[in-house]
Amino acid sequence: MPTIRIKICGLSTPDTLDAALSAGADLVGFVHFPKSPRHVGFEQARLLSEQAKGRADRVVLLVDPDDALVKAAIEAIDPDWIQLHGRETPERVAMIRDLGGRPVMKALGIATHADLAALVDHVTADRILLDAKPPSSADLPGGNGHAFDWNLLAGTYLPQGTMLSGGLTPDNVGEALAMTRLRAIDVSSGVETSPGRKSAERIAAFIAAIRAVESSLI
Repeated sequence: MPTIRIKICGLSTPDTLDAALSAGADLVGFVHFPKSPRHVGFEQARLLSEQAKGRADRVVLLVDPDDALVKAAIEAIDPDWIQLHGRETPERVAMIRDLGGRPVMKALGIATHADLAALVDHVTADRILLDAKPPSSADLPGGNGHAFDWNLLAGTYLPQGTMLSGGLTPDNVGEALAMTRLRAIDVSSGVETSPGRKSAERIAAFIAAIRAVESSLI
């Protein structure tokens, strides 16, 4: 059985979602954030969620949502997970978890050792996602196609299920797994041909690259 959990995020079309599901993705993510090139409206996300139901865990990505948005997302998409990719505090993460009645994964931006200190506070999240920290002037949260220095994780306690993201591609994901020893991976721009345009071929290559090295990492 596969031991590495793979999430393909930012899916927005039935064809690329089917490519991710057919290739063996464990989680599929739908971004609801209008500033993102991967944004999907609730009706589109609902249809995609129905397509993925029973085949993979469905994740809705929200950024600093208010209560009304959380409720609307749950009603429309019926996700298995809520992913928070903004500046949500641990207290807010707990509130959203209770409000949505779904497990929550919280993305943390990493650039230095100091950023890893936030791991201690975010015990209310069911899963932590480590992403590259965007510059303060960035319009979008997340790694935006960049990787952080994976060497920063050496000697750092990481909760079980911690997910690695940011700058991952079919070419470097094997190295990332070997260096970090993490067993959960998230990718978005690394399987695209341009911002927001997923490639079925790159999705398949990304998942195949992980499965090719999986047994050697156990």
